[in-house]
Amino acid sequence: MTLAESLNAAARAIGAADALLITAGAGMGVDSGMPDFRGPEGFWRAYPPYQQLGLRFEELANPFWFANDPALAWGFYGHRLNLYRATMPHRGFQILKKWGERARLGFGVFTSNVDGHFQKAGFPAERIHEVHGSIHHLQCQAQCGTGIFSAEGMEVEINPDTLRAREPWPQCPACGGLARPNVLMFGDWDWDSRRSNAQEAKLENWLRSLGTARLVVVECGAGLAIPTVRRFGEQVARSHRGALVRINIREPEGADVGIPLGALEALQRIDAILAAV
Repeated sequence: MTLAESLNAAARAIGAADALLITAGAGMGVDSGMPDFRGPEGFWRAYPPYQQLGLRFEELANPFWFANDPALAWGFYGHRLNLYRATMPHRGFQILKKWGERARLGFGVFTSNVDGHFQKAGFPAERIHEVHGSIHHLQCQAQCGTGIFSAEGMEVEINPDTLRAREPWPQCPACGGLARPNVLMFGDWDWDSRRSNAQEAKLENWLRSLGTARLVVVECGAGLAIPTVRRFGEQVARSHRGALVRINIREPEGADVGIPLGALEALQRIDAILAAV
């Protein structure tokens, strides 16, 4: 299909959908001004001090540093927390929300992003499954039993030259020990998944309730490097005999409709077609 044909096919599928499953990976945030971490070069362009240390994203996103160098760990996650708090979700989020609200049987969200931007864009929290957790929630590094707690009101001051966090670092409200983000990291055996598990149960219950209704999966910015989002959307589309619309500027293949554009541009162009019908 040509690009124009793909956009029109996506619009037809979405316009006829009884229910919409929105799935999103890291590429969804690029149009909001988030850095593109694709490959070590992209990550190091965004964070030069880590290039000097020779540390890639997947090496920093590891619970090892909270146990062995909390200033480095909270420098990395604190910078991201501050960035996500300061950044506004792009208009594509509102387009997806409008489509979901228009669908007769509603919508759900499955995302690997930990930025909380679907909630920030006004999506109901009960419709969102954050499969890798949320940076806006914390847990005790020492696992004292306090459970998951909000990061609201906790500030992390970062040295801009070294990207190390200045003390005091976020603390557990129960034991006063070091807190860490409630985010699934690489090699992470201590992630408290209870919040994510509860979200998963709600999403699965909604999907089961759809029966034979026409479901469309709209996937935005989910790459092959960590294919969690792509695989989930493909599985749901197959099991519900629904259409999968994949929006990915670099890797649009493997879907019923593949659109090689950034999330915002693709969503705006599809929405324009729907508005003209």
